Amino acid sequence: MKIDIHTHIIPEKIPNFSKNFGYEGFVSLANKTSKQADMMIFEERFRTIKCNCWSSKSRIADMKKHKIDIQLLSPIPVMFCYWARSKDALKVSQFLNDFIIEECSKNPKKFMGLGTVPMQNTNLSISELERCKEIGLKGVEIGSNINNKNLNHADFYPFYQAAQDLDMPLFIHPWEMMGMSQMSKYWLPWLVGMPAETSRAICSMIFGGIFEKFPRLRIAFAHGGGSFPHIIGRIEKGFLERPDLCAVDNEINPKKYIGKFYVDSLVHSQDALNYLIDILGPRSVMLGSDYPFPLGEDVPGELINNNPRIDADIKKDLFYKNALNWLGLEKI
Repeated sequence: MKIDIHTHIIPEKIPNFSKNFGYEGFVSLANKTSKQADMMIFEERFRTIKCNCWSSKSRIADMKKHKIDIQLLSPIPVMFCYWARSKDALKVSQFLNDFIIEECSKNPKKFMGLGTVPMQNTNLSISELERCKEIGLKGVEIGSNINNKNLNHADFYPFYQAAQDLDMPLFIHPWEMMGMSQMSKYWLPWLVGMPAETSRAICSMIFGGIFEKFPRLRIAFAHGGGSFPHIIGRIEKGFLERPDLCAVDNEINPKKYIGKFYVDSLVHSQDALNYLIDILGPRSVMLGSDYPFPLGEDVPGELINNNPRIDADIKKDLFYKNALNWLGLEKI
């Protein structure tokens, strides 16, 4: 069995939220054909997407070709809408969550879903989290920062408590990467900013004591944990040398948290995947492809499947066992 825990989906038909709410910034689709469409923000093209971004038929055909049994569907981060008015972001979240669970209901043997919540408002984020649980979503996806607040911010404690109590895992995906305005050329926000942004999220949660405060909260990070696994030695060195700066909220060595969270396998080379498994352990890594986007794995699971260093038992961990543990599922 193979479960791809990192895939994105968008509805084929999106309400005109900008018109409905009276201000711009919401995603819409334009120039749509049967094969592709343009994602628009502020009436400018953000990116062109293929039909497999919305078409379940195309998606399932790709899954069959790539021998993927189940996709975990999640929203595209640019639709988080943390910047919007809370009540409007809630409506967008509800629309996306209803769409995702509908896709899962149509193809229950192929899809499971993650929701999205308006993280800029604690009460609304918790109420929508509860609704996500009620309608059958398996967890929620949140951004690596919330309007430039790091994920250790006390504003998010009630949400983490609710997620822990509801047994709803979190998938943390980079978005609104720091330094975007200084490196807009060469696609650097995606190539350089995303790995740094994910490391920012992990370090914020470690140094901020989130794993101590909410020990039963199951968290996964996208893109192999970004740069974090590669700079853990530097992070530990800083902690040991300057506890006056690094250990102000949590006195536990950052390395102690290895094995306390999950990452996906999207690291783009076998050497990087081997290193990831060596550093974080084989029970912390899950198949995740970022389907259907250009920076995703072209053939989901290929890095794992064709890796001579990974034996059959570890492949089972990476392909589905770790995903089931993170999602809190005994079996499917």
